[in-house]
Amino acid sequence: MRVALREVHDSDLPVFYRQLNDPESLRMAAFTPEDPADRHAFDAQWARLRSSARLVRTILADGDVVGSAAVYGEPGEREVTYWVDRAYWGRGVATAALRRVLAEVPERPLYARAAADNAASRRVLEKCGFRLTARARGFAQARGAEIDEVVLTLEG
Repeated sequence: MRVALREVHDSDLPVFYRQLNDPESLRMAAFTPEDPADRHAFDAQWARLRSSARLVRTILADGDVVGSAAVYGEPGEREVTYWVDRAYWGRGVATAALRRVLAEVPERPLYARAAADNAASRRVLEKCGFRLTARARGFAQARGAEIDEVVLTLEG
C-alpha cells in the first residue's frame, strides 16, 4: 500500500467528519471534541487548525483519503496528532504517515499524547522514535470519564 501526504482540501473535510464520528475510533482516541456530531464546531476547529498549525496534511493510501495528521502548538511545545480511518488500522498507514510528517517537520522536541490503553497508537509513536516521558490523567470526552494518558517525546 502506498501512503502519501498532501495539503488538506476542502473536499477532505466530509471524510474527516465521518471518520471522527465512528464510535470505535472515538473510544480509542478518547480525547475528542465534546460533541463530535456538531458540524459547526468541527468546521470551526478545522479552520483554526488549517490557519495556525505548523503542518496539516491529508493522509492518502493508494490515492484514497484515509485520515489526517498535524503538528501544532508553540515552538518547543509542538505536538503531533493523527487520525486514520478504522478500516486501515493495523496496516502500517499511521506509522508511514507519521514518518512522513516527521520528515517535513525536522524541529525537535515534538510531543504526542494518547490514552494509556491505546497500545496501537503508542506502538506507532514508538516505531517513529517517540519515547514515554510522562503519565497524566485527563477527562476523555469520548468516554465520559477521567482516564490515564501517556505523553511521549521525540528528541533531536
